[in-house]
Amino acid sequence: MRRWPEAVFITLAMGMAASAVHAAPFMIVGNDEKLVWDDEGKPVLSAPGKDNVVIVDLANPEEPKIVATLPLKNSVVGPPTNVAIDPTGSIALVADSVDVVKDGEALKQVVDDKVHVIDLKANPPKLAKTLSVGKMPSGLSFSPKGDMALVALRGDNAVAVLSIKNGDVTLAETVPMGDVVAHVAISPDGRRAMAMKFPAHKAAMLDIDASGKVTYGKVDLPTGQWPYNGAISPDGKFALTADNGNSGASDGSVDTVSVIDLEASPPRIVDRVVVGDGPEGLAISPKGDVAVAVILRGSNASKKAYFYKPTGAINVLKVEGKKLTFVKEIEVGGLPEAAVFTPDGRYLLVGNYLDQDFSILKVEGSQVTDTGKRFKVPGHPASARMGPG
Repeated sequence: MRRWPEAVFITLAMGMAASAVHAAPFMIVGNDEKLVWDDEGKPVLSAPGKDNVVIVDLANPEEPKIVATLPLKNSVVGPPTNVAIDPTGSIALVADSVDVVKDGEALKQVVDDKVHVIDLKANPPKLAKTLSVGKMPSGLSFSPKGDMALVALRGDNAVAVLSIKNGDVTLAETVPMGDVVAHVAISPDGRRAMAMKFPAHKAAMLDIDASGKVTYGKVDLPTGQWPYNGAISPDGKFALTADNGNSGASDGSVDTVSVIDLEASPPRIVDRVVVGDGPEGLAISPKGDVAVAVILRGSNASKKAYFYKPTGAINVLKVEGKKLTFVKEIEVGGLPEAAVFTPDGRYLLVGNYLDQDFSILKVEGSQVTDTGKRFKVPGHPASARMGPG
C-alpha cells in the first residue's frame, strides 16, 4: 500500500501561519476519486493516486476557503465519518478503508487497513504518520479530551482503540464486537461510546473507564434496519442512529432515525422518526435543538429505477428533550454524504459527492434554509467533520 512522502504535500495557502490553524473553525474533507456510478447505477472504478484531503477555513461559513490540500487516499465506502479533527485542533485522522488494484485488465476494490495522522500545527499541515490498525477502518471519533480515538474496523468485526499522547498516535488495543461495525461515537463526558452494528441492526454500547480502558459489555440495542451512522447529543442525554434501510443504498422505501435514551439504565430505544429513503449522513447541532438526516433518495441508483432522483436531500428534525419531530425536507445535491454544523450552530454544510461541492445552509433554531450557495472542492466529498470552534 502506498504511503505518501511528506515531500509531495501541496498547499493552497503557503503563507498560512501555524497559529492560523487555531484561529477559526476548520473542516476536514476526504475526497475519493476512485469510485463513481454510471447511468445504470453500476460502480465505475478508477486507479488510486488522485484522492485528496482538504482543510477548509470556515471563519466565514458562506465563503469557505481551502487552506491546505494533502494527497491522501480515503474512501466513500463506509459512513461519511471517516475523517475527524481532535478537540484541540492539533491533529486529524483519516481512515483509509478501501484500495483499488488491477485484476487482469479490470480494476477491483480490496480492503485496506490504514489510518493517516495529519499534523495540523505544521505550516502547512502535513502527514505525521500512517498506522496499520486493522481491516477496513471506517467511522471514527475522538474522545472529548483528545487522548483517545475509536475506529470501527468493518473487516475485523472490532473497534480499534488509538492512544494519543502529545500528538503521537498509537494503536493501544482492539475490542472484538462480534459483528461488523460501521461507526463509533463517543459521549461528551468520554465515559461511553456507541458502535453501529450495521448488518446486525443494532447499536452496541461500550464503557470507557478513567484509564481509557474500553469494554464491550454485550449491551446491544435494536435500532431500525441497517444503522450506518450514529450521533450523541451535546448534553449526552440521547443518541441517534441513521437506519439506512438497504445495506448502504436506497430502495424506494422510507427509513428511520432511532432515538436512544442514554440516561436510562440500561440505555434503550425510545422512539423512531420516519425519514426519507436512505439516511446516511447524520448530525446534531452543537446547540442540541435540531438534527438532520442526510437522505440519498436513489441519487446514485439506475436512472431507470422508480425511486431515482437526481438529487438527495436533508430531513430537518426538531429536538425537544428526547422527542424529535420532522420539520421539512430540503433538496441538496447528488449523493449527499456528510453533514456538519459549524461550532456555533448557525450554519450547516452538506457534502454532495456527485456534484463535487457542499451545500451551505443557514440555521436558526429548527428553521434551516438553503443559502443557495455552493462550495466547490477538488474531488468527490466522501466524508467531512468539523474541528473545534
